[in-house]
Amino acid sequence: MKVFDDIVRFKDWRHKLSGPVGFVPTMGYLHEGHTALARRARSENRHVVASVFVNPTQFGPQEDLARYPRDPERDKALLKEAKVDAVLMPEAWDMYPEGFDTWIEVGGVTQRLEGALRPGHFRGVATVVAKLFGIVEPARAYFGQKDAQQLAVIRKMVADLNMNVEIVPVPTVREYDGLAMSSRNVYLDPEEREAAVVLYKALITALKRYEKGERRAGALRDEITRIIEGEPRASTDYVSVADARTLEEIEEIEGPALVSLAVLIGRTRLIDNMTLE
Repeated sequence: MKVFDDIVRFKDWRHKLSGPVGFVPTMGYLHEGHTALARRARSENRHVVASVFVNPTQFGPQEDLARYPRDPERDKALLKEAKVDAVLMPEAWDMYPEGFDTWIEVGGVTQRLEGALRPGHFRGVATVVAKLFGIVEPARAYFGQKDAQQLAVIRKMVADLNMNVEIVPVPTVREYDGLAMSSRNVYLDPEEREAAVVLYKALITALKRYEKGERRAGALRDEITRIIEGEPRASTDYVSVADARTLEEIEEIEGPALVSLAVLIGRTRLIDNMTLE
């Protein structure tokens, strides 16, 4: 596996390739959710490239950029094990050189949920992903469904800008007790880790009520909120039952709906979601 920290050197290598490239963009501190993306890419493409870049422009002033976990040597070992051909690990000054002042703003789906609570977050996400697409030139790019709103934003950007890349969603990978794998799980102490499973319990409860015929979105929101608030270490940022395509809140479920939530467990903010088909 080749490792590049220089964009120009990477592009020189990339332009010698023939056949489709699958791309797995990450912010590092990898777990099984990331390696599942890499394995899926390996099965569908002649070449696989991953990136490891903690993108500063998607963090707000009060967020955890400096605290965000990093382990580049472990990341490289996991990507090599997943049979990735090359990993791009650029420096922030190379991605955002002096004088950088070009941004991508995606409307609509960015105005709700994470976008409403984290102003500028999706501007940073869309811009860095567009830059990485331009550098890597993938045929396909792989994103986890755990970050459902991010996936919707990337799909909207690709469609609106006629980008020549297929966006491939990959199901959320979960721990043995249902907790969605996340790099931020490392922040949880043992008691908080035990409490964090309340997110999955709430989603499963909503799914079961839906399967029994409940179609009132408000009733599902209330049930999820009740379960979260029953855990002393948890506090709710939001609970959403929305149209799966537009992310607009709904009152009656008549088509695919995305149930999503953001919850603070202690000081650690976790997100999760489930689609009601």
